[in-house]
Amino acid sequence: MEAEQLTAAALLTPAETATESGFSLDTLRYYDRIGLLGPVARSASGHRRYSPGDLEWLAVLRCLRETGMTIAGMRSYTELAKTGDGTVPQRLAALEAHDTQVEKRLADLLRQRAHLKEKIAYYRSVVDTEGTEGT
Repeated sequence: MEAEQLTAAALLTPAETATESGFSLDTLRYYDRIGLLGPVARSASGHRRYSPGDLEWLAVLRCLRETGMTIAGMRSYTELAKTGDGTVPQRLAALEAHDTQVEKRLADLLRQRAHLKEKIAYYRSVVDTEGTEGT
């Protein structure tokens, strides 16, 4: 649905969009400035108004960012998406490459977590031993 076709009631203020998306107002402005958002609708007074489609796209950006995609990667992906259906194979490749990186990070985190658990178990055994020595 295009922003022009939406009623004013369906459009959100930046503050409402920040609440709904979980992004700060500063992040919304930054993402708009660097081209991660499509053209954002404006009210008659010139204030930004975000559509449900904008919120959906922000959810995509949140997923990409929270899974570690760089801003440069997000910009590249956004440019492909803006170009249209002809870039679906490139977008698929970009997401698959990112997923591979996420998979590697998860494996690294699981290895590190196992190490943490070993240290926790060791320190618990030390605390438990110290706590029972004087009894």
